[in-house]
Amino acid sequence: MLDIASEVREAELRIRDYVRETPLEYSRPLSKLGARVYLKLENIQLSGSFKIRGVFNKLLSVVNGNENAVFVTASTGNHGAAFAHAINTLNLKGIVFLPENASPAKIRDIKQYDIDLRFYGRDSVETERFARKFADENGFQYISPYNDPKIIGGQGTIGIELERQLGDIDRVIVPVGGGGLISGIAGYLKDAMPSIKIIGVQPENSAVMYHSIKAGRILEMESKPTLSDGTAGGIEEGTITFELCRKYVDDFFLVSEEDIAKSILFILERHHLLIEGAAALPVAAYLNNIDEFEGENVVLIISGCRIGLDVLKRILSSTY
Repeated sequence: MLDIASEVREAELRIRDYVRETPLEYSRPLSKLGARVYLKLENIQLSGSFKIRGVFNKLLSVVNGNENAVFVTASTGNHGAAFAHAINTLNLKGIVFLPENASPAKIRDIKQYDIDLRFYGRDSVETERFARKFADENGFQYISPYNDPKIIGGQGTIGIELERQLGDIDRVIVPVGGGGLISGIAGYLKDAMPSIKIIGVQPENSAVMYHSIKAGRILEMESKPTLSDGTAGGIEEGTITFELCRKYVDDFFLVSEEDIAKSILFILERHHLLIEGAAALPVAAYLNNIDEFEGENVVLIISGCRIGLDVLKRILSSTY
């Protein structure tokens, strides 16, 4: 199987000048409930989420000699914004495909960049299939949002930072969509700290990875609408993250839409930070299972910041 720890160490050397080492903030409000809780603030990462790590690692690993190539990706939003940021930074050419129902806030942010933005399908896996086929047919290079060792290695550099910033960690709770983030973090930290436990979290309305792992194969499932649009939708058939999640992830928690909304408000009110639905998943999992973490050092990966004002207004008005 892929040596994730080595991929992460190589990525750290490759991308360090291009990404921000995000703070690890002690959460007094959450810690008063049981564990010693720390927030890894990827919501203030360049481009607004952790995705920039994987994108830069992949592009920097292939760009030498390919400066005139056209790169294509598919995204629900955060990966697309990170891709656009990196393409502009490296002065490359790129095309981003989004689902037709992508978050308006994420569409707006991608449009800030000089990038070709297109739409296809209504589920992330459908968009990914189309974008990969489009790239193949036109001789372009496809950049997967998660199904790539270099993407996984880049996301895993969060693990290097956690080791440096805290070191003594009992559990890390990570939002899961396609599985690239948790595969990278888990693959590195389980090599560096063999006793650590890695917990994945998905919304009940779109828990494709969780149900696929239970079934022992990647499932095609229809997802319901969720505040966690950054993790929503299907996963690509044959993705390497499926086996990595089976190997490295110790447990999964599922959370409701009400849990996600309450967690967004908790972080806004108590930490004065604006986070998106996917970033609230670890907070919700912790709040729902406080007794399980009693006395532990727990890190919550706050994965991104993009939440639309319309969504925030609904949450503030207690529509959920």
